[in-house]
Amino acid sequence: MIGMVTWKRLGVFALLGWLLSWVISCAPTPSPPASPEIEFWTMQLQPQFTSYFNQLIATFETKNPPLKVRWVDVPWSDMESKILTAVAAKAAPDVVNLNPDFASQLATRNAWLELDGKVPEPVRQEYLPKIWQASTINQCQGVTCKVSTFGIPWYLTTRVTIYNQKLLQAAGIDRPPATYEELAEVAQRIKNKTGKYAFFVTFVPEDSGEVLESLVQMGVKLVDEEGNAAFNTSEGIAAFNYWVDLYKQGLLPREVLTQGHRNAIELYQAGEIALLSSGAEFLKAIETNAPAIAKVSAAAPQITGNTKKKNVAVMNLVIPRDTNQADAALKFALFVTNTENQLAFTKAANVLPSTVAAVEKYKAELSRQAKASPLEQARNISASQLADAEVLMPAMKDLNKLQKAIYQNLQAAMLGEKTVEQAVTDAANEWNQR
Repeated sequence: MIGMVTWKRLGVFALLGWLLSWVISCAPTPSPPASPEIEFWTMQLQPQFTSYFNQLIATFETKNPPLKVRWVDVPWSDMESKILTAVAAKAAPDVVNLNPDFASQLATRNAWLELDGKVPEPVRQEYLPKIWQASTINQCQGVTCKVSTFGIPWYLTTRVTIYNQKLLQAAGIDRPPATYEELAEVAQRIKNKTGKYAFFVTFVPEDSGEVLESLVQMGVKLVDEEGNAAFNTSEGIAAFNYWVDLYKQGLLPREVLTQGHRNAIELYQAGEIALLSSGAEFLKAIETNAPAIAKVSAAAPQITGNTKKKNVAVMNLVIPRDTNQADAALKFALFVTNTENQLAFTKAANVLPSTVAAVEKYKAELSRQAKASPLEQARNISASQLADAEVLMPAMKDLNKLQKAIYQNLQAAMLGEKTVEQAVTDAANEWNQR
């Protein structure tokens, strides 16, 4: 599924967790299939990309007889339950399109084929190093831990800052903020000059992880190597204080405590906020939904902290451990994600590729455009951020619980129910006692 905001974490594992662990260890291994067919699941890519995948699959089959590929596209809302059920029943497809966050939850249960040693090092080095790391997880047996690879990077998006030039000019601001420190100053000036808010960011635990990522960008280490809370530090307290102060100073709408990121979109399109953190492609939606706002909109790099880190969202391909077509599945996954095919999909879907060569070719093509539209400029900015971009929230078990502990305690501090120091301590204790 294409789009920054829509790549929300899929994290409801409590109901099937025990069942999955038991079935994976106890269920009998199925018999090999009668024909060498690879079953490939994608996430909500039909019908927009049907022609692309039909051609891709036909090319693969021509080059790799007698292998055949059966493509199944699963609606976003159904993927979680379908893949959980399929893996538990040892009836999973051979190659699955997921994202590292969702896939990592099953990686901790040994559901995916471990790729270390199976992907040749020269092939591995073709992918952006920080993006490859997004599909790795630290697996521990007692006191012994090792990093294992569970997926292959596919397509990417990075956030940009879409901004209302008219609102910034009304506040006497000549350029959008680049850092959180600048953002606080801009928020005060816009409120003073226009009575409007600079931006909207949600603190709803089940919604966007943007605030959680901001802590990492501000230099906060969330968990240590053993998985325990590592944010009860001076850096963590300073980051909590940043958001609490903005709220208490009236520089954030009260609805940040109850409304999700969708509200930010609606406010921007209504001209009520000056800045929107989103994918470059959202400029097309603004043109459709709010033409007057689109005319005064432009894009800038995403806001970051003193670390200069920038967020990237990743889609990857994983191979279930119990596949009877491991070698063929890996061959197909590497074919789908090679430089040539990633560059082709980048053009078809207006996303970003994850191989080094494809990124360089994509940027070169953008730079050759004589007069870029606002959307093309935003895409160029998005691509240029890949050098600094990484998945700010590494694959880890119970990430949704970490976000919930931090967001709920941030809310308590914003409402004056706790001091910032107590909120940080309580959030750390809740995580450690999960």
